[in-house]
Amino acid sequence: MELNTEFLTDEERRLTSEFFDKGYVIRDAEDRPGLDRIQTLVAGIAADHLGLDAPSDPGAFLNEIHTRVTGQTLNDLRLTVFNRMNQQEGFRRDYFSQARTVLGMLVGNEIAMQRRVNLSIQMPDDDSSILPVHADVLSGDSPYEVVQWTPMVDCYGTKAMYILPPKRNQEVQDSLKNYPDADALMEDIRDDLVWIEIAYGQVMVFNQNLLHGNVVNAEPETRWSMNCRYKGVFTPYADKRLGEFFEPITLRPASAIGIAYQLPGGFRDA
Repeated sequence: MELNTEFLTDEERRLTSEFFDKGYVIRDAEDRPGLDRIQTLVAGIAADHLGLDAPSDPGAFLNEIHTRVTGQTLNDLRLTVFNRMNQQEGFRRDYFSQARTVLGMLVGNEIAMQRRVNLSIQMPDDDSSILPVHADVLSGDSPYEVVQWTPMVDCYGTKAMYILPPKRNQEVQDSLKNYPDADALMEDIRDDLVWIEIAYGQVMVFNQNLLHGNVVNAEPETRWSMNCRYKGVFTPYADKRLGEFFEPITLRPASAIGIAYQLPGGFRDA
């Protein structure tokens, strides 16, 4: 379907063109104080879990967390931080505010947000946190979703993630059944992958229909990143349903009135 851009602003046209061309956009976080609150919250929960005082430099503490935990204790730490951050009042609002304008341009102004924001921690040389090449839409996600990917530390090289550009992705998915496994697929597309470089203070929104993943982190620092799905409230759902996985967060008055409205009894009886 060809997109009609006649009614878009110049900024919306630029963002739309970039998203279609690359499959992702990276922008500065829109609410830096809110982002810093999240980083401080995460570092504080992690420190508390380890019996330490809250760090004075949250970013440095997160980058060096591999000096304080092992591969065997990492998942307990991740689950603790994941659960406690999602219970924190205002956390999801702060997270959404980092890409509010971008999401409004790409998704719409009536948005459903994932009810719990995901957390990834990938220590150097740890192969337990690898997500092999995949496309979320092939595993039961709606093709109408986008993902907001927000680093808590600078991410670069193998400390980040990769994504297959849209044109090459279409070619590969058209012949996906010909690949015997993920390793064969990865070998074929390796040279076409775009390796994301994104600093703390930036946020990425990407098309989860594209093949993406990560590899063993060969950098000397630990990766901390968060991701969260969004979609238009009234777009089709797949396995992840509204009210179960998604929650409307920017429903407008006309929609709320329309949803609640009931015709008077007998009005259509004839």
